[in-house]
Amino acid sequence: MVKRFLGLTGLVLLVLGVTWIGGPALAADAPSCGDCHEQSKSFGANPHGRAACDLPGDAACASCHGDGKAHMEAGGDASLIKGLRGADGSETCLTCHDVTTEHTSYRHGVHGVNDTVNCLTCHSVHTPHAKEPKLLAKRQTELCASCHQGPASAMRSKAYVHHLDRGGMTCASCHEPHGRRGEGALKLTRQGEAPCLSCHTEKRGPFVYEHGGPTTGGMTGGCLTCHEPHGSNNPKMLTRSRVDLLCLECHSTLAAGALGSQPPATHNISLPRWRNCTTCHVAVHGSNRSPKLLK
Repeated sequence: MVKRFLGLTGLVLLVLGVTWIGGPALAADAPSCGDCHEQSKSFGANPHGRAACDLPGDAACASCHGDGKAHMEAGGDASLIKGLRGADGSETCLTCHDVTTEHTSYRHGVHGVNDTVNCLTCHSVHTPHAKEPKLLAKRQTELCASCHQGPASAMRSKAYVHHLDRGGMTCASCHEPHGRRGEGALKLTRQGEAPCLSCHTEKRGPFVYEHGGPTTGGMTGGCLTCHEPHGSNNPKMLTRSRVDLLCLECHSTLAAGALGSQPPATHNISLPRWRNCTTCHVAVHGSNRSPKLLK
């Protein structure tokens, strides 16, 4: 009975903030990451936070940043905590996100993992853009344009362009940001075709009469032979201002090893009426009826 009374008395005194010599001392709260880092309070709504929701206390932070005890005791010394910058930081991300396929590699992709460009160049673990998926740090078009200024400028200033942010089209519609080196980071179709054919399906073929081109697969395999992918001042996003100038790059007696037949003598290309080849050769990408691609 006496022990029970002393126990209750000690509890009341502790609640009132009075130290009772005969009872256990109240331990001070241990320091936490959230004491200094505000982003830790909203980390639970982050995909990484949801994945680590079963980890107690600061264990979720420690899973990427390592033990923070020495960091806290030194008053926040950054050298005593693991950061995610540079190649070493990417290695931390790759402990989970190490994906390598025939066309994709996070570790050896076209965006190299090094001290200049790493995962945090594009992604933000704690403060991503609110409306962008994949924890992107900025809007995708703005993010890509920060490095790829040439294509971004063409899309803004040229007369004929692929309009981004219309109909869900983004840079990643055609490009694989983690693509393997040497492939131009193009996002190929399931058949291994150029991404152009994901939208321009009528150009796919196969056709009975293909339009032969300088690359394997004819025109459907070498869209960039005739078209500018990001933007052009020429209709149809062509690389040349006139159709005949484009066609004569291959269909000419002047070019060594011409890849196509030359215009017949009846075609006097010095006259304007013969300069628009596609007026007659309408099936320029391929035909199932005409060997001369007339229909």
